[in-house]
Amino acid sequence: MKKFFNYFYLIRPVNCLITLMTVFAGGIVITDSTFELKTLLLASISASLIAAGGNVINDIYDIELDKIVHPERPLPAGSISVTFAKYFYFGLNIVALFFISQTNYLLFLISLIVVAVLFFYASLLKKKFLLSNLTIAFLTGLTFLFAGVAVNNFEMSLIPASFAFLINLLREIVKDTEDLQGDVKFEINSIPRILGLHKTKLVIRVLILVLIIITVLPFIFNMYKIEYFVVIMIIVNPLLIYSGKLFCHHKNNYEIKKVSRLLKLNMIIGLLAIYLGK
Repeated sequence: MKKFFNYFYLIRPVNCLITLMTVFAGGIVITDSTFELKTLLLASISASLIAAGGNVINDIYDIELDKIVHPERPLPAGSISVTFAKYFYFGLNIVALFFISQTNYLLFLISLIVVAVLFFYASLLKKKFLLSNLTIAFLTGLTFLFAGVAVNNFEMSLIPASFAFLINLLREIVKDTEDLQGDVKFEINSIPRILGLHKTKLVIRVLILVLIIITVLPFIFNMYKIEYFVVIMIIVNPLLIYSGKLFCHHKNNYEIKKVSRLLKLNMIIGLLAIYLGK
């Protein structure tokens, strides 16, 4: 039973559940026509399994770094061997691709691309300046495009995908700041390591300003109704401003973790705003 929980911990179940819910809820929010529920369900399950595989391969390549920043995780702690973690990784992706093969070729193709990108991210791209952050942000935005394809409404997925891309770019930079000590030791070219903390705070401020401006545009151009605008202006944008302020004045890693969680919560609230305003 303990071994089972170690494997469960390895995949980061909360993040996988969020991926599943994001694809499913994203599909519901995006669609304005009939769609096959089976396709959306299979897409949601497959996305969560691919995300789980991505977490496993990431931990495999990060084992030495995690001995410093996350020694409690199964691989650095020795609870699971690297060999079995690799088998687990391949198994998760095979099951995911089998499920998505029951839908349509475009969803299957996107899934193959995501599996490949996650592997190259963990093995190579993660150490590349800015490219690593852009890759993860792109994959998060792609989650909504994936949902749009699943419900036959790709065009309507472009706006939430754009929001998701920007807010997760913010999160990735915030998380890199939390892992700065390990990045310095292992010479990972993260934004905080290359630019320094002061310039990183400036980058965060600029991205938040850009995101606030972009959140208003769909209402200005009559793409969403007043309900969207109300939620964005009363909750989403004030929470963005608070997150930026907390990050720029953080005193410890706990506050950085809090910023990361707030940004994740804000993406969910933004999705709700789109649903209410469509």
